[in-house]
Amino acid sequence: MFTNYLISPLELWDLIGTSDAPQIIDTHRRPIFDGLAGVIPGAVWRDTHKVGQWAGELDRTRPVVVACAHGEQMSQIVVAHLRGEGYVARALEGGHDAWLAAKLPLVDKKTLDRIAPQSPSVWVTRRNPKIDRVACPWLIRRFIDPQARILFVDPARVSETAKEIGAIPFDIEGVELSHEGPRCSFDTMLKLFGLESDPHLARLALIVRGADTARPDLAPEAAGLHAISLGLSVLAGDDDHGLLRHGFLMYDALFAWLRHAANERHNWPAKAA
Repeated sequence: MFTNYLISPLELWDLIGTSDAPQIIDTHRRPIFDGLAGVIPGAVWRDTHKVGQWAGELDRTRPVVVACAHGEQMSQIVVAHLRGEGYVARALEGGHDAWLAAKLPLVDKKTLDRIAPQSPSVWVTRRNPKIDRVACPWLIRRFIDPQARILFVDPARVSETAKEIGAIPFDIEGVELSHEGPRCSFDTMLKLFGLESDPHLARLALIVRGADTARPDLAPEAAGLHAISLGLSVLAGDDDHGLLRHGFLMYDALFAWLRHAANERHNWPAKAA
């Protein structure tokens, strides 16, 4: 649980991409928000002056981080209100400016506005996911729209389902969010949403690509991801969303390893220090 009033950009970034990520609220003044090139991953814009109207939509079981331009008036008004209502809320120290100064990843706003302008967004793909169709929903929920709904249908029904309900199709032929040559849909999403700049996500993409396109030579971990993903698919049967729950834990662990433990080595017998 948060105990401090402020959270630094690096502290927040360490939480993004995990199951413990807070709800992130962007409270830039609307004209300034509309002109931004990128937004903090997972952030949703809300009107500071209408906090009393939308605060009840938040999940009380999860902490909230509020970000504005400088980490001052607009975000702190909202934090004060939320804390008064019993939410665990913090303001992003230094705001969006500090995030930029720390050179942390941003989601490309033009792409976000074009592909997924509303939250919760709805995405649709082929049922029976295994690798790419688990990695992509993980990326969507962890970095693009934490409230996103993921639908799985028969392959022949993906395009018409997307048109019928206004969903975003992915990982099928003939759509924007799909394979490009040797690169898989996870690569495409990283590129379009501007997240390739993060070295850990870029390395994860290489592992996913190796597992998904039968190229274990691309990364030593690709063969392991392939094996575990197919094993999870067997255990899940036709429970696609159950598979996502287990698959998300797997990608959370893999991403945490890339960020914090990739250089750790183990051997036996252990050598004395």
